[in-house]
Amino acid sequence: MKIAFASDHSGYHMRADVLSVLEKLELEVLDFGCKTPDRVDFPDLTRKVCKAIRSGTADRGIMLCGTGIGVAIAANKVPGIRASVCHDVHSAHQGVEHDDMNVLCMGAKIIGAWHAKDIIEAFIKAEFSNDEYFRQRTAKLTIMEIDAARELSNKI
Repeated sequence: MKIAFASDHSGYHMRADVLSVLEKLELEVLDFGCKTPDRVDFPDLTRKVCKAIRSGTADRGIMLCGTGIGVAIAANKVPGIRASVCHDVHSAHQGVEHDDMNVLCMGAKIIGAWHAKDIIEAFIKAEFSNDEYFRQRTAKLTIMEIDAARELSNKI
């Protein structure tokens, strides 16, 4: 599995821990920064992570910011991306299994590295359910994306 990864400056202090977990899981990582604790705008990094997923260069993404909220909001602006803030193991695996979540967002100022490890492992090991109910539900999410794009296009 290939993981697109990025953090803003608020997540910088947890980057090395996350990269270590991904290495131990023997995953290929596309690291989009940030490489220093200097201020960086998370939408710029989020765009890179989402582009890698949409192009098929990466299978899933992991993003860090202070709370996880900013990167989740930014990622969910991109069609085909299903991002969520997860600060517990259950949400991390169920988000994939039931909702086809493809971007895990975490708050580096909210959780510690030891807990992030368990969350990341749950996210990585989870697979989207073959249950027709969940497939129908995620298809409705795709329709919502298409409808929103059409509405926006009609306004332009």
